[in-house]
Amino acid sequence: MISRILKTALIGAGMMTLMSAGTAQADKLDDVIDRGTLRCGVVLDFPPIGYRDNNNDPAGFDVDYCRDLAAALEVDAEIIPATWAERLPLIVTNRADVVFGATSDSLQRAKTVGFTIPYAIYYAQAVVGKDTGVTTFDDLAGKRVAAAIGTVPEQEYLKIAKERGWEGDYQGYQSENEVFLAVAQGKADVGITTNTAVKPIVEKYDTVVAGPRMPWTTDYTSVVGPRKDVSWLNYLNLFVTHQVRSGRYAELWGKYVGGEAPELRIPGVMY
Repeated sequence: MISRILKTALIGAGMMTLMSAGTAQADKLDDVIDRGTLRCGVVLDFPPIGYRDNNNDPAGFDVDYCRDLAAALEVDAEIIPATWAERLPLIVTNRADVVFGATSDSLQRAKTVGFTIPYAIYYAQAVVGKDTGVTTFDDLAGKRVAAAIGTVPEQEYLKIAKERGWEGDYQGYQSENEVFLAVAQGKADVGITTNTAVKPIVEKYDTVVAGPRMPWTTDYTSVVGPRKDVSWLNYLNLFVTHQVRSGRYAELWGKYVGGEAPELRIPGVMY
């Protein structure tokens, strides 16, 4: 027969186990709802996807996606401005719950953070100085080419530049705004960005014109969250799906970029 003292000890241990299990089950989704605030990292020097409006308030496709997610969760949205290089560290250090930042879902990055299904796709394109004569990718030989540090366009360009011996003319900048300004001021001949950014930039600077498309593949970008928090990533995947099904994705793409929203499904892949 188990003594009363032993029974009490066993019951106490069981209660502690249940309490520990309850604590272990808490995740980012619970944290965000309990906090009442969704912390979104957003790159704000990437118009029209992320930028500051005339009142210096955050605006753009990614900003509205953050606010839509917060509305779905019935919490407030907090926009955390981020540079390209800060996107992953914001998640790793838990300064943000999620990043909407045109982040390519590379296998290398997936060792550090978690990715959703694609929520937007882009291709790389150049903006060039009006008098540089650059109309094709091969024209970049001998030109001062600039891109934002830590971005896929930088990484892809440098692969080709190394093969062709062009890397000595490369310039890296902390933000795309610095890249565009360098081209506009003649400090760089070419700036590499995405197709969505070209129109607003050439409209802003009369010394800059649209350049050639870059020769690497289409860039599928994902919402970023903590790598190990599967339930949060599942919720984010469902959110992306609902944005498309509801027509909100097409609405925001038309509002900020214009034209028909790109198809997010990859041929031969389930989603």
